[in-house]
Amino acid sequence: MTASKDITKSFQSFIENSDFPCVGAKSALARDALSMFTASDIDSPADDVDIHRALAAFSRELDPQSPIVRSFVVIFEGPETLDEEAFEKALWNRLQCLHNLDVVTGQPWHDAVDRDPASPHFSLSVGGEPFFVIGLHPHASRPARRFHKPALVFNSHLQFEKLRADGRYDKMKSIIRQRDAALAGSVNPMLSDHGRASEARQYSGRVVDSDWRCPFAQKEIA
Repeated sequence: MTASKDITKSFQSFIENSDFPCVGAKSALARDALSMFTASDIDSPADDVDIHRALAAFSRELDPQSPIVRSFVVIFEGPETLDEEAFEKALWNRLQCLHNLDVVTGQPWHDAVDRDPASPHFSLSVGGEPFFVIGLHPHASRPARRFHKPALVFNSHLQFEKLRADGRYDKMKSIIRQRDAALAGSVNPMLSDHGRASEARQYSGRVVDSDWRCPFAQKEIA
């Protein structure tokens, strides 16, 4: 369903807060480049088909050459009580289901990124677009991830590659990491650039060790 006005305003206020570190999200909000979608509980598959349909439509509209970076945000009604491990499980269940719907509809994995979640070149592919996913929820250990509802933010990998190519990415990354460290009191230990370690380790926001294995399984189109 389209995001309700109350949830939209709440998320906008979260991004607009002076302490919020992601200047990329602030810029996207200022340019009306955040598409928001409201779903029921993140630990339920009830809205997976609708989320997949909306995200696929968003993917078709993306222009990787545009100077405006757009993001797709799914905000869930609840539960608001999930700890970090439970949220991580729910996040990967939703992403697995979105991928399964891609397989059912015959949508191939985008060839710009690896489909193995252990690969340093992995990004989630949904609706024909590769995405870096950021999970937010009330009990996140990092303040920047602590929104009062569970949420998933889908950022286009191709748009970030465009930023990297024109030199804007490194400057933005440096500013965000400095602001995040100032907010949290420490550098996020999970941060790693694409191509150095699997970005799947960063999606939920939980600190994981070297033994962690992503619960996602890529499937082939029949």
